[in-house]
Amino acid sequence: MSNVAPATPPALRPAIAFHTAPGQNLPQMQTSSLPYRIDRYIISQLTLALVLVTTGLVALIWLTQSLRFIQIIVDHGLSPFVFVKLTALLVPSFLATILPITCFIVVLFIYTRMSGDRELTIMRGIGLSDASLARPALGVAAVAMLVCYILNLGLVPASLGAFRSYQFEIRNQIAAFLLQPGVFTPVSEDITVYVQSRGADNGLRGILIQDNRDATAPATILARTGQLEVGANGPVVLLQDGSRQQIDPKTGRLDLLTFSRNILSLAQAAKDNAPEDIDAAEAPLPALFHPTIPLTREERAKWQVEAQRRLTAPLSALSFTLIGLVATLGGVFRRHGGLLRPVGAVGTVTLLVALGLGVNNLAARDTSLLPLIWVDAVVPGLVAAWLLVRQSGPRG
Repeated sequence: MSNVAPATPPALRPAIAFHTAPGQNLPQMQTSSLPYRIDRYIISQLTLALVLVTTGLVALIWLTQSLRFIQIIVDHGLSPFVFVKLTALLVPSFLATILPITCFIVVLFIYTRMSGDRELTIMRGIGLSDASLARPALGVAAVAMLVCYILNLGLVPASLGAFRSYQFEIRNQIAAFLLQPGVFTPVSEDITVYVQSRGADNGLRGILIQDNRDATAPATILARTGQLEVGANGPVVLLQDGSRQQIDPKTGRLDLLTFSRNILSLAQAAKDNAPEDIDAAEAPLPALFHPTIPLTREERAKWQVEAQRRLTAPLSALSFTLIGLVATLGGVFRRHGGLLRPVGAVGTVTLLVALGLGVNNLAARDTSLLPLIWVDAVVPGLVAAWLLVRQSGPRG
C-alpha cells in the first residue's frame, strides 16, 4: 500500500506551493507571510458563516414573532409598510440575543470542518500553535462582542421604546378607519360602534355606541349625527343631538340623558396601556442605575438586573467562542474526527444559557446576588481560556 498525503486546502496552496532541496531553508518572504494568509483564510470563513447563520436565525425569529401582528394588519386593513416598520423595530433585540450563540455555532462548525478536512493538521505541520489557530476566531468574537455592546447600550433600548410608542399609536389611531357604515365595529374590547352612513369628510349619521368600560353600569349612546376626528390622544367622536341610556346599578331603573353635543373618546380603553412609564428594557443605562421615576422595591431590583445584564451579556460571545475552540482544537487527533467534544461543548453552552436566565431571576428577587451575573458571564470564558492554554502541548 502507498501512503497518500493529506490534500492541501486551496487557500493555502499559493502560500506553500514551492519546492526545496533536502536541507534547504524555506524562502523567508513566503514563510513570514504564511500566518497572515492563514488568518485571512480562517477569518473569511468565519465571517461569511457568521453573517449567514445570524441572518437566517434572526429572520426565523422575526417571522415567528411577527405572526402575532399579521391578524391586526389583515383584519384592520393596515398597509404593509406599517407591518414592516412595527416588526423591524424588534430586530435589534433579536440580533443582540442571538449573536453570541451564533458565534459559538460558527466557530464550532468551521473548526470542526477544518479538522475533518485535515486543514488543521497541515497548519500545525508548518509550525502554527493552537494560539495562532485560535487568534482569528477570537478576533471575530471580539468584533461580535463590540457589536453586542453597541446594541445593548444604545440601539435595543431606543428601538424597544419606539416599538412601544408606535404600537400604542396604531391602537389609538386604528378606530379612525375601522368604522364602516352598516357594520357593528368592535373598536376595542369595551366599545362597539355602529354608524348608518359615513361621509368622505368623516361625517357620521345614525350613530349607536355600546360603551362597556364601566362594567357595573354599561351605557348605550344614540346620536343623530357626529364627526370623527383624530387627535394627539387618539380618535374622538363629536356627537350631536343624541341620548345616553344607562341602567342605575342601585335602583335598576333606566336613566335617560339627552344632549345636543357630546364628545366620546374611542381610545379611552387603550389609555390604560399607554407608555406613561418607561420599562426597564427601554431605559438607557444611566437611568437604570439612577431611576428618575418612582419605583417599587421589586421594580428597582429588576432595573438593577437589567443594567448588569446589558454590561455582561456581550461577554458571552467571547466565552462561547473559547468553549468552541477548546472543543475543536483540543484533544487527541483522530483520523475520522470525534463527536464527543463538540456535543459536550453544545451541552455546556446550553447549560450556561439556562444558568444565566436562572441567575437573572434570582438576582431580581435578591439584589445581593447581583455579582453572580458577572460570575456567570466571566468565569466560563476564563476556564475555557485556561483549558485552551493547558491543552496546547504535544499530542498523540
